[in-house]
Amino acid sequence: MTRIVAALAVASALLLGSLQVHAQQQRMEARPSGAAMVADALIARPLLLVATLGGTALFVVSLPFSAMGGNVDQAAEALVKTPAEATFRRCLGCTSINPRPAQMER
Repeated sequence: MTRIVAALAVASALLLGSLQVHAQQQRMEARPSGAAMVADALIARPLLLVATLGGTALFVVSLPFSAMGGNVDQAAEALVKTPAEATFRRCLGCTSINPRPAQMER
């Protein structure tokens, strides 16, 4: 079980890192392409959901240690909030979190 959680944490870190690089490349595009939307819906979102659930489990397991170290907020940000925002707040096909992606250049 520990290996699964560790593998999920590594996969989520790699995925989020690649999304940031990809986000820089797509900032020039106002709208995501259809291929980006399909890839996001079929690949990225399920992986990010698994990363969110794995990060939440890892956060709960590490909570006593984070509390003793005084960095609960940082652990919650890195393990739960960041993957959850990438999973649920981004528009389909977008690589960054925009409050109103529909109002981009049309």
